[in-house]
Amino acid sequence: MLHVEAGGRRRAVEVVRIGDTYLVSIDGRDHEVDVRNIDGTLSLLIGTKSYEISVGPPVGGAMTVHVNGVPVDVSVSTSRPSAGRAADGASEASGPQRVTAPMPGKIVKLLVKAGDRVEPRQGLVVIEAMKMENELRARAAGTVAEVRVVEGASVEAGAILVILE
Repeated sequence: MLHVEAGGRRRAVEVVRIGDTYLVSIDGRDHEVDVRNIDGTLSLLIGTKSYEISVGPPVGGAMTVHVNGVPVDVSVSTSRPSAGRAADGASEASGPQRVTAPMPGKIVKLLVKAGDRVEPRQGLVVIEAMKMENELRARAAGTVAEVRVVEGASVEAGAILVILE
C-alpha cells in the first residue's frame, strides 16, 4: 500500500499489473490504466481519458509531477497507517466499500450474493473488458450488502457493482 499526497490530498493507492495494463486502486476505487512510455513522457489512458505525465527529480522526499503540463507537488510513502487509523490500511472515512467497474465491460460471473461474508482480497465479480477477464476483489473484510448487477449485463465505467458493509 502506498500513501500518496498530491495537491494537498492524501490517498491510499495500490497498483497491480495485469498483462499490459495496471489495476490502480485509489482509496478503494479501481481504475484500469494503460501506460506507455513515449520519449520519457508517460501516456496514461484511463477509461476514455488520456493524460501526459512527466516526473521531475525528487527534492527532499517530494517531487513535481506534470499532468498535461500542469505541475502538481507529490510525495509518496509506504508508511504504516498512523495511530487512530484502521490497522488494515482503511482510510479514515468509514462506510461501505463500493466496488465499481474500472471500465466499460460485461459481467461474466458473480462470485458472491447479498448476505455473504467476504475476506480481504476475495473475488466478488468477474468483468470482461477489452477482451480480458478481470476479477474484482474486496479490499477489506465485510458482508455483501447489495449486488447491483446480473451475469451478462453490460456496465459503464464507474458503475457500482457490489456494496460491502
